[in-house]
Amino acid sequence: MDALSVRELSKVYKGGVKALDGVSFSVGEGDFYALLGPNGAGKSTTIGIIAGLVRKTSGTVSVFGRDLDSSTMAAKSLIGLVPQDFDFSQFDRVFDVVVNQAGLYGMRRALARQRAEQILRRVELWEKRNAETRELSGGMKRRLLIARALAHNPKLLILDEPTAGVDINVRRATWDLLRLINRSGTAIILTTHYLEEAETLCRSVGIINHGRIVTSTTIDDLMSLAEKEDIILYSDSAIPTEAAERLGGTLVGARTMELSVAHSRGLNSVFAELDSMGVRIIGMKNRLNRLESLFMHLTGGEAKSSAPAEDDPVFGGDAAEGDRE
Repeated sequence: MDALSVRELSKVYKGGVKALDGVSFSVGEGDFYALLGPNGAGKSTTIGIIAGLVRKTSGTVSVFGRDLDSSTMAAKSLIGLVPQDFDFSQFDRVFDVVVNQAGLYGMRRALARQRAEQILRRVELWEKRNAETRELSGGMKRRLLIARALAHNPKLLILDEPTAGVDINVRRATWDLLRLINRSGTAIILTTHYLEEAETLCRSVGIINHGRIVTSTTIDDLMSLAEKEDIILYSDSAIPTEAAERLGGTLVGARTMELSVAHSRGLNSVFAELDSMGVRIIGMKNRLNRLESLFMHLTGGEAKSSAPAEDDPVFGGDAAEGDRE
């Protein structure tokens, strides 16, 4: 049984603006799924409809076989949502945030307190259980959002850009936590504007653009579509213009060259040719990661002209749209 099945989902706003146009995809039980897309592509609208926060125009959504229209409460009880924003009161105690969330789903107080302790220990916030949320760091608040979403023990966890705006150390710690949650059997849907994050964590991916799903497949199958790799090579001495021209590369510095290498050609032949011209390569890195290159190709985006930093956002989440439930 699929954790989530979305079929022919559409959303038309007042004035005729079509945010979603026949979106269909599924997420397998226990899967880790990335939903990617440029600004305004429809990611937030899709997530909002699945979570029951946005009214759809047409289409169906089912969660573990429960239809969101005919079995609304049963479907929603299986979903945990981690929003982008910190939407809890700054004066709430950490422990109470989790306990009260469990209570909203009908969990008895004693069981909710027990559940809260288990989760807060799991996300390494137990020592902060009596602190007010305003006393937490940004990374701790992110973990509290995840803890709250897990309070009622959902089988499907949806995270809308969970590491936006946090530093690399917090992001890596969040990745470890999400892997742990997924290994426990919880299916996860992740929206992110860090493509490295999707490639590192997820097994499946859906790319949405202009309100339509461009592709929905496994990460491995998507990567197999890549025909070339964009790389940056570093030499221990100046690279002759002739070497760059012969390989079809571009000099971006006296000792640095950008180059697109077809997989059928391979890197060994490139290194051999450079070596024959007296160019010794001492370093190499991808100009874009593989998923980013494919994303740009599938959405018609423009690749950046220089190598991005590890935490450089490629695209941001589309703004939350109206028609909230």
